[in-house]
Amino acid sequence: MNTRTALIGGALVVVAVVLLIVLSGGEDSKDETTAKSDAVSTEAQSGGDKLPESATEKQQVPTIVVRDGEPVGGVQTLEYTAGEEIRFRVSSDKAEEIHVHGYDIAKDVPAGGSVEFDFPAELEGIYEAELEGLGVQIIELRVNP
Repeated sequence: MNTRTALIGGALVVVAVVLLIVLSGGEDSKDETTAKSDAVSTEAQSGGDKLPESATEKQQVPTIVVRDGEPVGGVQTLEYTAGEEIRFRVSSDKAEEIHVHGYDIAKDVPAGGSVEFDFPAELEGIYEAELEGLGVQIIELRVNP
């Protein structure tokens, strides 16, 4: 019986150690995965140039999703103060030109892709961004004094 008890006790110790390693390794790899995911999100938000985390936290980039030629959820209002950076992304299932009126900035979004806008809020007022080819408004851009 002593040998059997010793074997069972030893097996329990081995199971406990393995369980401890697996659980602590799982937490570390979860942290690493989260950190990698955050880094990818930061890089994606900045168009490939990684921003410091503090800048990323302050500047979340709104994304307007266009499906079948219409903005999902309707026209989005984006509000900025003069002097800030206007930043937004447009993702579309079809290729289209996105035009920001007043600022006269236009970019092409590829089918199934996205395009990011980043420019200074120099002109105060209310402007629209639209799917130029379709004449569909997707953003109401407000630049306050």
